[in-house]
Amino acid sequence: MNGRFWARYAWTGALGSLESGALESGVLIDVSAGRIVSLQAGSAPPGDAVVLDGLVIPGLANAHSHAFHRALRGATQLGGGTFWTWRETMYRVAVRLTPDEYLELARAVYAEMALAGITCVGEFHYLHHAPGGVAYDDPNAMGEALIEAAAQAGIRITLLDTCYLSSGFGAPPDETQLRFSDGSGEAWAERVSGLKERDHARVGAAVHSVRAVPADQLEVVGAWAEQRHAPIHAHVSEQPAENEGCLAAYGVTPTRLLADHGLLGPRTTAVHATHLTAQDIALLGGSTTTVCMCPTTERDLADGIGPAREVQAAGSPLSLGSDSQAVIDLFEEARAMELNERLRTRRRGHWTADALLRAATADGHPSLGWPEAGRLEVGALADLVTISLDSVRTASSLGSVRTASLDFVRAAGPPHGVETAVFAATSADVSDVVRGGRVIVRRGVHQLVPDVAGALRQALARVAA
Repeated sequence: MNGRFWARYAWTGALGSLESGALESGVLIDVSAGRIVSLQAGSAPPGDAVVLDGLVIPGLANAHSHAFHRALRGATQLGGGTFWTWRETMYRVAVRLTPDEYLELARAVYAEMALAGITCVGEFHYLHHAPGGVAYDDPNAMGEALIEAAAQAGIRITLLDTCYLSSGFGAPPDETQLRFSDGSGEAWAERVSGLKERDHARVGAAVHSVRAVPADQLEVVGAWAEQRHAPIHAHVSEQPAENEGCLAAYGVTPTRLLADHGLLGPRTTAVHATHLTAQDIALLGGSTTTVCMCPTTERDLADGIGPAREVQAAGSPLSLGSDSQAVIDLFEEARAMELNERLRTRRRGHWTADALLRAATADGHPSLGWPEAGRLEVGALADLVTISLDSVRTASSLGSVRTASLDFVRAAGPPHGVETAVFAATSADVSDVVRGGRVIVRRGVHQLVPDVAGALRQALARVAA
């Protein structure tokens, strides 16, 4: 896609250090073939440009998603329980979905993500087969439904096709988990090799967890990803019970087990990483394995607060994910990481707003195999998100001024604009979304799925029926 866009303010923090960024005013962005070909600050809006009247940031990367979990929002809030009781409710949804229903649901969920400023999603996909584990005529029917859903919603997707073989440390899958299992790592690799990448879709691998993939199958998944230079993700130490089971089965922690089988490294993302030892942190950081934090899910499931600051200090980039879709709001995920750390340490200021926004943009996209996204620079994919600066949450003395005078746009940006975006804005403050130069959301309205709420209601009703 080609086009011109004019940003009243634009954040170029992803180009600087982790701890600081830049806010430019009056930025003209030229796009050709879906990529940024020029950026010019201090300009007035030309008549042929789409005006993005707010703070423009790169598209957000949702690095960890289970789309069908959106059906659980609100339904799991009755009573108490643990992660394990929540999982039983999740399984009851998993048994009901067909490829057609999954397409309808995921399309609506991904449209909700687009409204929230997410231009790329990492879908951790393990719902592969029909009930009982019977393969569909197209063995990748469920994965293809997700890829098509992303296309219809206008966002990019990395389908992280997930190997899931056991109900726990060698035990056979239970009745529900038969839908997830290919029977062996080799069968998983054969099936996933049938998936084809598209302009908006890339394919990666995932190990559901060391509970669900026996140690002698881990290297099969790793080899598949290595041959294709594809990303590989894994749930790691989300629950203490996982650590205890791994120690009993193998005598090492989950992180150590993954390291021993060659699965850590710069193309790997460890999701959650909530309950780590000091050695685990050193292994993740030393291998520059990305760690994906999902704070709204981790708090919803009472998982705990992970050592995000420690793993980053050790060398791990951080990314963010909506995971169970308790909410779909990466601004909330970003600030929750900082606010959780404040509660844990009783000290403020562990990350700057620029650093938190970087986790949602410049560091999230490479973890999904899109290193050319997540930055506002020449050559990058033209994924742009506008945050309104005049809502009740984000209004400031400069942000609400409406003028196109050259003197104004050359002035400094709104005071604490990035801080306001990260610590006050919500997904409701996203006004415009551009993906690859194509306008997907304009003034809060999705251009491909005009009634996203209605689409969600309809899809969720079918799943509940």
